[in-house]
Amino acid sequence: MSSGPLRSVVLRAVAFDLDDTLAVTARDRETLLAEAADRADVALDFGREDYLAAHRKHSGTESRRPVFEALAGEQAPALTHAYRAAVGEAMSSVDGAAETVERLRERYRVGLLTDGPDRTQRDKLRRLGWRDYFDTVVVTGAVGAPKPDRAAFESLCDALDVAPEEAAYVGDDPDRDVAGAAAAGLLAVQVTYDGGPAVHTDADASLSRKELSTLPTVLAELVGDGTDDA
Repeated sequence: MSSGPLRSVVLRAVAFDLDDTLAVTARDRETLLAEAADRADVALDFGREDYLAAHRKHSGTESRRPVFEALAGEQAPALTHAYRAAVGEAMSSVDGAAETVERLRERYRVGLLTDGPDRTQRDKLRRLGWRDYFDTVVVTGAVGAPKPDRAAFESLCDALDVAPEEAAYVGDDPDRDVAGAAAAGLLAVQVTYDGGPAVHTDADASLSRKELSTLPTVLAELVGDGTDDA
C-alpha cells in the first residue's frame, strides 16, 4: 500500500522493529516457555497470560529475571536463562531480511528499535549474527520508554543523528510500531503476515513480510527518488 510521495524532505535513515518483523521464532512463545521450564526443571504453574501480566508490571532493563521472580520466586535465575536460550535457539531471520538491510545501508543510516530487556534483545542479535548489521541499536529496556512512547523514537532518531521527518520506521505491531512512529513524526511502514493484525490507519505504507526485499522500492515511492533537488 502506498499513496505516492509523502515527503519533500530527503529520507536519511530507516529503522526496524526486531521481533516478528526481521526475525521470527519457529514455535510460539507459550511452547517456548514450557520448553524452558522443562529445561530448567521448574514446575510451570503459570501460563502465557500470567507471564504477559508480570512482564507489563515487572519488566527489567537488562533481563527477564524480575518477571520470573514475580512468577517463580527463587527459581527465577534458572528459568530466566533457560527461556532466553529457548527463544534465541528458536529464532531465525525472515527470508531476505539481511540482504534488505545491507541494500538499505548503501543509501541510508539503518537502525533498530526493539522492545525488551537490553541483554535479552542483544543476545538475539548475537545469535542471529547481526551485532554489526545496524548503525545503531536502541533497546527500550535500557531507555526506560517502551514503544509507543515518543521517547523511544526520539532516542532512536538521536542515535541515528536525524530529525524524525528524515526517518522511516518499519514494524509489524499496529499500535507500538506504526502509531508510535507516526505520532513521533517518522514515516511508518507496517509489515503484515498471514494471521496478523490489520494495517493501521496511520501506516504510510505496508508490505507483506514475505516481500520484505521490496522495501527499498516502497520507500522510494513514499519519498520520491530520495534525492535533494536544491
